[in-house]
Amino acid sequence: MPNFTDEEWEEISQTIPANDDPIIQKYLQGREALINEEAKKRSDYQFRQSLSPIAKKACAVVDSIRNEELEAIWNPRLEEYLAQEENVTIHPGMMFSLAKDTMEKTRLWKIVRKMPKGALLHAHCDAMVDFGYLFEVLLQTPGMHIWCEDSHLASLEARQQATIAIRFRENEYHESNGTSLWREDYVIRTPVLLTQAADDFPDGGRAGFLKWLKSRCTISETDAIEQHHGPAHIWKKFQKCFETIGTFIHYEPVFRAFLRRLMSLLHQDGISWAELRFTWPLNYCREGVETPETDYDHMFQVIDEEVKAFQATPEGRRFWGLRMIWTSMRNWNKRQLIQSMDDCIATKLAWPHLLAGYDLVGHEESGRPLADLLPELFWFRQQCAAEGVTLPFFFHAGECLGTGDATDHNLFDALLLGTRRLGHGFSLYKHPDLISAVRDRRILVESCPVSNEVLRLCGSVLSHPLPALLARGVACSLSNDDPAVLGHDTAGSTHDFWQALQGWHNLGLAGLGSLAENSVRWAAFEDQDAAQWDRDVREASLGSGVKAQRLQEWRVAWEEFCLWVVSEFGDEDS
Repeated sequence: MPNFTDEEWEEISQTIPANDDPIIQKYLQGREALINEEAKKRSDYQFRQSLSPIAKKACAVVDSIRNEELEAIWNPRLEEYLAQEENVTIHPGMMFSLAKDTMEKTRLWKIVRKMPKGALLHAHCDAMVDFGYLFEVLLQTPGMHIWCEDSHLASLEARQQATIAIRFRENEYHESNGTSLWREDYVIRTPVLLTQAADDFPDGGRAGFLKWLKSRCTISETDAIEQHHGPAHIWKKFQKCFETIGTFIHYEPVFRAFLRRLMSLLHQDGISWAELRFTWPLNYCREGVETPETDYDHMFQVIDEEVKAFQATPEGRRFWGLRMIWTSMRNWNKRQLIQSMDDCIATKLAWPHLLAGYDLVGHEESGRPLADLLPELFWFRQQCAAEGVTLPFFFHAGECLGTGDATDHNLFDALLLGTRRLGHGFSLYKHPDLISAVRDRRILVESCPVSNEVLRLCGSVLSHPLPALLARGVACSLSNDDPAVLGHDTAGSTHDFWQALQGWHNLGLAGLGSLAENSVRWAAFEDQDAAQWDRDVREASLGSGVKAQRLQEWRVAWEEFCLWVVSEFGDEDS
């Protein structure tokens, strides 16, 4: 095709509208109106409209920093650097697992880390505290022993697959008695003193032992990036982590240290309240006792004591506290499930202020769907009514990739059973009528982007469905799910907040603020019936109860944070 001559181009160029031409301006006005009209349907629209002048300035500052770091840091040069590192594989989901160390050095990280995040609504208790700290506690706690349930640990394969336990024993068992975990003649279930087993570890002594033990409790970087394996594969490793962790967390001295560390880490991360899901078998032991308790009474007494003790310190005086959400495994049989529900009600009667509600957990696709659990769930409701206790549902649902199968349909049952929040709700975006119902009934989605990435539901935060829910007006919050196991190395939520801010262009600091405010608005600070709960969610900070007070306190902290952002970073980005 021949090119224009200069004369032809001069003539044609005179007919092309300029940017300020009325027809272009009319188009742009219509375009802007369309974008603005859609924005009015977002769940964070009202929050954005109510921003103070200082908050608006802070949002602009953060937008500027985010755009600058996108160009200066998150570019092909970083991927090239990572590609040259040994044992590093570039893949679509590299933003968390591979770039974690880099993100923690950015200005955006410093900002998000300081942000008041409100309440942590979706987290599993045993997977909260960094294992480097916990292992030191284990090694310093007298009487801790390790043994293997089904094998010796002489080979690398055995050390990766065998079932191990770490628990207190009243008598000390030394390897000098002829027993060694690391030899093929080891007799299964024979305890070995933990410190001695660690020092005698065949591949690097104590340092090697700690590295090996951490590998049994966490999803490694390799596990996280092998996207060719599906969710079922990573869930097998995930569940094995909990099997190991559950053996050593529930000894009183370790559990007390665990709780103190947890609350300190949450407070440092700007989290003022937590609702922790737990699935605890009756394996909790008091200090100096190896026989487990017959109920959960002493364990909850310890929780109560440690929360009050932390709140009495200068560090914890602004920490609102925590409550537990009782969980049963969805793959349990009827008898196991009813026993767990009965234990839940008994514990609620003894410690009403510490137990917020009930949930079912475990791999959704391999467990029983909610529709199959209706007899047990209706029995539970009846028993709660008979005992006069309030234990609302906070169901996991839609943590799956399927569409229209039994697991995906858990979303419908969760809604019909009256859940007050949805755990994950990953597949919700595929259901337009259900989205409307969730929005209209003011059900919050507890979203966990990093967890969904690591557990194979999406390749990266860029392909996460949460922005679709926000755009449709669904109330959501951000949580960290299982940070110690997933590789956060902290109990806080900054990684998930940072990922959302960095990955979703139209979220911004205002969007993060809305998500944090939602977490306070949908927190279960106290027992409430359905009408009271709906009233407080609807009235928000204009109400007169505990929730309104907490929302007002969060708003003050938000404004102080925005002022800090402007004071700290405003000049350099103006």
